[in-house]
Amino acid sequence: MPSAPIDAYSLPQRALHWLMAVLIFYNLLFTDGMNEWHHIVRRGETPTADQISSANVHAYIGIAILLLAIIRVCLRLAQGAPSETTEEPAVFRLAAKLVHFGLYAFIFAMPVTGIAAYYLGIDSAGSLHADVLKVVLWILIVAHVAGALVHQFYWKSNVLRRMTVGR
Repeated sequence: MPSAPIDAYSLPQRALHWLMAVLIFYNLLFTDGMNEWHHIVRRGETPTADQISSANVHAYIGIAILLLAIIRVCLRLAQGAPSETTEEPAVFRLAAKLVHFGLYAFIFAMPVTGIAAYYLGIDSAGSLHADVLKVVLWILIVAHVAGALVHQFYWKSNVLRRMTVGR
């Protein structure tokens, strides 16, 4: 971790954040191919090549998210992160830490459970992935975005700026 305090995320950290956000939203919003494949396989039918390809897109994006998450954590350990802001009350700083921890946990848990379900055929992992973790991830994302907006428009801090344009 860098010895000097930093006031913004590095360009690679910001790029990874936004690339992962796009990929995560894509996989959260466009699950039809994977859902269709799952229903066909569960009924004992054989999916078509198009259905398998559609499910594979979801799976490959999930694997990409997992790989990018590993890179992102390594970058965070190597480059550090800006200090927490002092504009917000302690309870909100705690909430921010919990939401960030949850997001990091879920950017690993979602792909791992998806891989376990799709490639290893572990049905309980698929149920956990699609029914429980997906809902909690949406809640964490909403809390994360709401927190960033509160910082921008209520506390008027630089929190949003340090993850968009930098300083």
